[in-house]
Amino acid sequence: MSMENGISNKDEIIDNQATGVTEKSAELPLNDNLGHISDSAATQPPYLDEHEFNIRLADNDDYEGLTFEVIEAEGAEGQQVVSRGVYLAPNLITTLSLLSGFYSILASTSGEFYKAALAIFLSAILDGADGRVARMLNAQSPFGEQYDSLADLLAFGIAPAILVYSFALEPLGRIGLGCAFVFTACGAFRLARFNVQVGIVDKKYFVGLASPLAAILVTAAVMVAIDHNEWVGQYDTLIMILFAAWVVICGLLMVSNVKYYSFKEFDKKKVPFVALIVAVLVLSILIYDIPVGILAIGIIYALSGIVTTIKAKM
Repeated sequence: MSMENGISNKDEIIDNQATGVTEKSAELPLNDNLGHISDSAATQPPYLDEHEFNIRLADNDDYEGLTFEVIEAEGAEGQQVVSRGVYLAPNLITTLSLLSGFYSILASTSGEFYKAALAIFLSAILDGADGRVARMLNAQSPFGEQYDSLADLLAFGIAPAILVYSFALEPLGRIGLGCAFVFTACGAFRLARFNVQVGIVDKKYFVGLASPLAAILVTAAVMVAIDHNEWVGQYDTLIMILFAAWVVICGLLMVSNVKYYSFKEFDKKKVPFVALIVAVLVLSILIYDIPVGILAIGIIYALSGIVTTIKAKM
């Protein structure tokens, strides 16, 4: 009988050792057990793989004190994997875009409208770069997607609205404030809708005018008005009304269901040689008057989606 008890106890000890559970560790709360698990979880009892370790860390961390960690679920080889940390390169570019948008707001409130407009253009360039860098390095993540949306809201939703309000809409009082806010609110709606439709809509098209393009339309209009103030200044009231209508139209286009070609696959396909010649001619026009050229191209692009949508329904 004693021999059977001895064997049973020995088996229990072996089982406990195999699972990494001892009497001492069983008395400790799960948080304390996790405190003894190093980052290389596979080398420590209870020999968790990194995915399981990160899940336990997220579930049981009491987040007391300062915490500087990101734990997220992302797809890897067709499976959902819980990972820690962020990808540095694309998120740094997104941070630069955020900084540029923030600077634009400060410049607008200081009356430096041209600098504010240039900062928004820089944000648009950086916004296009961070996505390409993430895809090139295979460094896409849920954190990066959400961070990019928040940066876009400031750079392309708030900054252009403050720019146009400070430049032209402030004398209109509450009407001007309302028109600028419509643009910001529509930008937020556009980004939220884009996030929930990822993987559902065709990547070849944007549903609604993309927020960077809407911001460029508003910003380019301000730059044209500054560059050609010799005739803009003669029609102050009319210009204010036009800007109020323009900012509302650009905002509504963002939340519309008009489809716009995204150009995401444009650089992967061959095009006729004549397209290169057309591109050179367009660049030549832009060099002559960059703000006017950008505004003209932006208006043509905005109208192209409307025309295509109308033709599709006829």
